[in-house]
Amino acid sequence: MPEQHDEQHTHPGPPRAPHLVIVGGGFAGLWATRALASAPLRITLVDRCNHHLFQPLLYQVATAGLSAPDIAAPLRHILRHQNNVEVWLGEVEQVQPEVREILLASGRRLGYDFLLIASGATHAYFGNEQWAPHAPGLKTLGNALDIRGRLLLAFERAELETDPVARQAWLNFAIVGGGPTGVELAGTLAEIARHTLANEFRHIDPRQARVLLIEAGPRVLPSFPDDLTAKARRQLEKLGVEVVTGAPVSAITAEGYQLGDEFVPARTVIWAAGVAASPLGRSLGVPLDRAGRVQVAPDLSVPGHPEIFVAGDLAALQQDGRLVPGVAPAAKQMGRFVASTLRRRLRGDASSQPFRYRDFGNLATIGRMAAIVHIGRFKLSGLLAWWFWLAAHVFFLIGFRNRLVVLMNWAVAYWSYRRSARIIFGRAGQAQTHSAVDEARSERN
Repeated sequence: MPEQHDEQHTHPGPPRAPHLVIVGGGFAGLWATRALASAPLRITLVDRCNHHLFQPLLYQVATAGLSAPDIAAPLRHILRHQNNVEVWLGEVEQVQPEVREILLASGRRLGYDFLLIASGATHAYFGNEQWAPHAPGLKTLGNALDIRGRLLLAFERAELETDPVARQAWLNFAIVGGGPTGVELAGTLAEIARHTLANEFRHIDPRQARVLLIEAGPRVLPSFPDDLTAKARRQLEKLGVEVVTGAPVSAITAEGYQLGDEFVPARTVIWAAGVAASPLGRSLGVPLDRAGRVQVAPDLSVPGHPEIFVAGDLAALQQDGRLVPGVAPAAKQMGRFVASTLRRRLRGDASSQPFRYRDFGNLATIGRMAAIVHIGRFKLSGLLAWWFWLAAHVFFLIGFRNRLVVLMNWAVAYWSYRRSARIIFGRAGQAQTHSAVDEARSERN
């Protein structure tokens, strides 16, 4: 396909206003875009998806508690009243700083005066990419729907399995990684097995499902204080989760995983152990850290290219001897900071001010009425922490409809343990179920 260069005058706004391209409609990109609503800029927001995703609740979609639209909103709808923004649906393959252009997968080129790269992160398997088909991670709505299908199909396949050993393999679930995502998935999956699915099957007892949370480090939720992580572990174990620490997984196949000297049959493994920065940073030709993040200047600009900024999970910035964490509050603050820097530059102020992350605390939910909260010297666990976590997440959702729907779904789940999104889409799941059972039967015969 021939390359296409997009002329500056095709964008809305003042004829000669500088052009800002923002790559990524996540927290950093969207917060920067909205903070520049009245700025004399022409903004093009480019994202491979047409929606903004509230990632902290993505595990709820994966575990059938919420539907995809409950935690996502179309970017065009969010920005419909912001006249200086144009939204492009496309994937950026390369940044070419020497000519101030980005190259899209479609072959189109888009020029810029300023560029903000906020393309996020992806899964990291620590050099074991062959594990990816057998242990999906959780970063996108597509990942969440895939994991939801795998979880629900595992119980369906166990119901049709007649061999006790093969049946238990379907009822063995492993979550690799003891960070917030892994803890949330493990606790919720244990509740599904012990409460939501109880009395719904005729040949299996879902309460016999085995849920393991595997963390290579010495404790789960390592970003929290020791006393809170100990409480989190006890709450997980009370829910029925088996917590294994200090033991990294050494192999993952379609049949199970290797833990130390033991191979554990498990047909459902979920990866929550590591992330890698978007590969887009490599095209900048600047130093990256071990995770592939761009080592930005204190003002979040790219060294040698003051017109390019990097924010969110792709940015590596040390503050008080520690790396600014790749969490939603940090990404939002980075997005707003870049917006304020651009406003100063447009006024003719070329001074550079350093970004300063304000840590408002950590929250993690373990399950129904179980969570931990750490804000400065303030610590909570159990029911009060769970209410605090619920209120915070509902408050930060974008859009009244999202808040209302999520709150109603959580209220129903609280009183009934029901999960409203337990639908397996398409005929593929049914075909896979029958083929798996037929294959197992043929092997036994």
